[in-house]
Amino acid sequence: MEKDNVCIDCYNQLDKVAKILKLSHAELDILTIPKKILTFSFPTKLDSGSIRYFTGYRVQFNDARGPTKGGIRFHPEVNLEEIKTLAFLMTLKCAVVNLPFGGAKGGVMIEPKRFSEKELEKISRGYIREIHDFIGPDIDIPAPDVNTDSKIMAWMLDEYEKIKGKHVPGVITGKPVEIGGSRAREYATSIGGAYVLEELLKSLNRKPKKTTIAVQGFGNVGLNIARILYEWCYKVVAVSDSNNGIYDKKGLKIHDVIRHKQKTGKLAKFKNAKEISNEELLELKTDVLVPAALEDQITKKNASNIKAKLILEMANKPITPEADNILLNKKITVVPDILANAGGVAVSYFEWVQNSMNFYWSEKEVLDKLKAYMTNAVNELSKVCYDFQCDMRSSLYIDAIKKILDAERLRGNLR
Repeated sequence: MEKDNVCIDCYNQLDKVAKILKLSHAELDILTIPKKILTFSFPTKLDSGSIRYFTGYRVQFNDARGPTKGGIRFHPEVNLEEIKTLAFLMTLKCAVVNLPFGGAKGGVMIEPKRFSEKELEKISRGYIREIHDFIGPDIDIPAPDVNTDSKIMAWMLDEYEKIKGKHVPGVITGKPVEIGGSRAREYATSIGGAYVLEELLKSLNRKPKKTTIAVQGFGNVGLNIARILYEWCYKVVAVSDSNNGIYDKKGLKIHDVIRHKQKTGKLAKFKNAKEISNEELLELKTDVLVPAALEDQITKKNASNIKAKLILEMANKPITPEADNILLNKKITVVPDILANAGGVAVSYFEWVQNSMNFYWSEKEVLDKLKAYMTNAVNELSKVCYDFQCDMRSSLYIDAIKKILDAERLRGNLR
């Protein structure tokens, strides 16, 4: 196998677990070599009349447990290694929450803020024209990710259906409800994480009103988890966006913060709150820290300064492996992304099921089903932690890897 095809970062993620499970070379190959990698460029005519080429990726990592599933992100720092790693994590995530999917991820190297809505629509449609032969409800199902949303998914679905000449709502999830999307999908990742946190804090006998929380990132996921936890009577003392953060030790009124952000476009100058940097927010003394921004926010450089008692990873891979070891030595509990932010893919699964049946559920039905999936995953995790006597991330990796390798054995791909 060509070295370029191997997911190098996956080796780092698997290092500890590979020793515990004594994985063979063949098993490591399955877990570090994506099944299919697509790299391509495509032209788009901009509003100025000029033509620009964009680089796109789609990685389908493993489909032993079912069709692959994963988001599409628009970001200037998108690259193949990142997409491989995120596709690997999606494979684990689906297994952890017991969804009948494998993992995938996609992206376009682009700064979306620099383009008009019309240009973004053309780019979205151009991306689908490149991958339409490689996706489908029974093959690979994309969804929103960083800087993509239900509107972009609607354009992508429409382009796919035009190419195929038929309605295929199950090819993409995260769509608007009007064209086959699921209720609660917009904030599913956030409330899924809130269900996980609630279940874990119950086991620690922690009361919401006495639990302080800081949320890094005020995009869709960060904003909604801050809102949900505030509505559940947790004390959210700090939030931040890409520019800066605000802090109030007495607790922020999150509904007012959201209105302020919508009105002014920023968090700065929120009444009675102290302005802090993203770095300062990460190092606040709180009960719970919620990284809900981008990857690699807690590294070996700042991990020793983290003072939170529990970290809920709502972003994908916000903690580097080196930092993870430092936090473990500090006895800080880390709830890994493959469980914490799996609510989005769980409700994407519900959307796919509803599309397949052409029968749609109420918001309450969706949330009840989501809570059951997330709490079952937490309870399953507790058993693996007890059986293997290891940290939460290792336990989740063990659980997911055993499920994936069992599926490969049943298919005759391992002996």
